[in-house]
Amino acid sequence: MKKLLCAAGLSIALAVSAGAQAADKIAVVNVSSIFQQLPARATVAKQLENEFKGRATELQGMERDLQTKMQRLQRDGSTMKASERSRMEKDVMAQREAFSTKAQAFEQDNRRRQAEERNKILSRIQDAVQKVADKEGYDVVIDANAVAYAGKSKDITGDVLKQVK
Repeated sequence: MKKLLCAAGLSIALAVSAGAQAADKIAVVNVSSIFQQLPARATVAKQLENEFKGRATELQGMERDLQTKMQRLQRDGSTMKASERSRMEKDVMAQREAFSTKAQAFEQDNRRRQAEERNKILSRIQDAVQKVADKEGYDVVIDANAVAYAGKSKDITGDVLKQVK
C-alpha cells in the first residue's frame, strides 16, 4: 500500500512538473548581433572619438617630444658635460612620468565613457527584448550566445532590432 501511494505521488509530481515546463514559452535573442547592427553604435563611437580627440592629440605631441629628447640624449649624451647630461636625464624622466600619468588617466576615462555608452545601448536593447517578449507572450528569453542548442525556440532577434531602431 505504501509503495502504491509513493508511486502515485511520484507520478503526480512528475506530471505536474512536466505540465509546468510545457507551459513556458521560450525565445532566443542574439544581443551581440543587435548591438553590432545598431546605427546608434557608430554614432556613439564618433561622439566618443570627438570627445577624446584633444587629449589624444596632446598625448601624441608629448610622446613625440619625449622620443625626440630621448634620441638626442642617446645620440649626444656621451659628448655632453656631465651636469648637462644629468639635467637632461632628469628632464626626460620627469616628462616620461608626466606622460605615463596622463596616458593612464586618458585610458581610464576613455574606458569608463565607452562602458557608459555601451550600457545605455544595452539597456535600450533589454527594454526592447522585454517589450517584444511581453507582446508575444514569452515567459523566458535567452541570449543566443549563452545557449548550446535551441531546437524549437523562437528567434526574436529581428523583432527586437526593429523595436530598438
